[in-house]
Amino acid sequence: MTKDMSYDVIMERRTEIMKTAVGIDYEIFESGSIAFDYERMMKETGYSFQEIKEIQETTGVGNTPVYELRNITQLARKFAPKGKGARIFIKDEAGNPSGSFKARRAATACYHAKRLGYKGVIAATSGNYGAAVASQAAMLGLKCIVLQECYDSRGIGQPEIIEKARACEALGAEVIQLSVGPELFYTFLVLLEETGYFNASLYSPFGIAGVETLGYELSMEFREKEGRDPDVVVITNAGGGNLTGTARGLIRAGARDTKIVGASVSLHGLHMASDTQFNKKSFTTGHTGFGIPFATWPDRSDVPRSAARPLRYMDRYVTVNQGSVFYMTELLAQLEGLERGPAGNTALSAAFYLAQEMDEDQIIVVQETEYTGAGKHINPQLTFAKENGIEIIIGDPSKEIPGKNIILPKDPSYIKIEELDLNKTKKSYIKNAINHVKATNATKEDLDFLVEDTKSNIEFVKTTLDELGISH
Repeated sequence: MTKDMSYDVIMERRTEIMKTAVGIDYEIFESGSIAFDYERMMKETGYSFQEIKEIQETTGVGNTPVYELRNITQLARKFAPKGKGARIFIKDEAGNPSGSFKARRAATACYHAKRLGYKGVIAATSGNYGAAVASQAAMLGLKCIVLQECYDSRGIGQPEIIEKARACEALGAEVIQLSVGPELFYTFLVLLEETGYFNASLYSPFGIAGVETLGYELSMEFREKEGRDPDVVVITNAGGGNLTGTARGLIRAGARDTKIVGASVSLHGLHMASDTQFNKKSFTTGHTGFGIPFATWPDRSDVPRSAARPLRYMDRYVTVNQGSVFYMTELLAQLEGLERGPAGNTALSAAFYLAQEMDEDQIIVVQETEYTGAGKHINPQLTFAKENGIEIIIGDPSKEIPGKNIILPKDPSYIKIEELDLNKTKKSYIKNAINHVKATNATKEDLDFLVEDTKSNIEFVKTTLDELGISH
């Protein structure tokens, strides 16, 4: 008898399918209430920190250089008050085999798949992670399928996504491209079941643990070069794994005083799942369309419990506009001789402004860069935007309306940030956590978990629960 692979049946069995494809029984960490044992889940990935470092070193991942951006620092100081203008550094993750920090996640995931006897790996991603999985799979002799949300209903794909597909295919992966919509997750589940391949999820415990080496390296490098840890680390935030892993690595190194700032491109007003708006944005990751939903509910990912939980570690969350990131991409290339892709330059745009708030002797670090390529470059991105009716303006970026225009700064003094209300974001997360299990009351275990998962305090959690009518 043919197995029923209809949409409704597959979605009903998604937990079972994902459990089989990732090799983790998430239920053992659950208590049936709001809380689950996050730290136990992270510890029981089967690898020590030292083992993860060794796995990555075997395939040439990690130990990437740190550069001081002296010229950009001097430029920031021209617009800063006297005595302000922190030293700006970047960690150049473009030096990894696939050209981004995601090689750290992929190395651990692919090694784990090989160790468990899977014949291949599947990743659902717009690109950088797909290239990383394809690269690591090739090194380990594994088959690789990358599932990519690529086109709108007209069959038109964004230059950056097309470039990432090219990279995945060049590294030996089979790339399956879909239009925007709910079919992505359904197709992903069907492929996992039909192939029996490993789910190389971005959000597994060993995937996030792979990024811990990045944060740990940062601390060690600055202690060696500067005799201390960075004051601030700025991290481009999308699904939250980059921020979570890096922060955990810094904590592992003992850098508990380093402040963690998440930065996303503001795409306020655009709906990520809208066919008509899909090609109205110029960024495929690192934007608020991912950053906000995944912060307020991490478990919307492709595993039952996401190991990426950014609110546990974030001290501030800021946004920058699209035009500022394009401008900063050119600035980095022309002032520092480093041509890099848009993801890391999102954090760099924020760091440029944040440095002006800090003292001259302080250190602010942009935690990653990514490779650039034909589709990622600002010229095809801006050309594509024009073709889709987006007006390109030079002026005040604060006036930018995503989906209507892209405003490049008149000069560097126009690069600003917008502060997001973290308390509002945390309250949204608590509401979603309650709704997930349909809770009517919260136990002490729940309260402690919510305090940790929001990096808040017991008074904040209790007040929020009171507002939601939940007894505790």
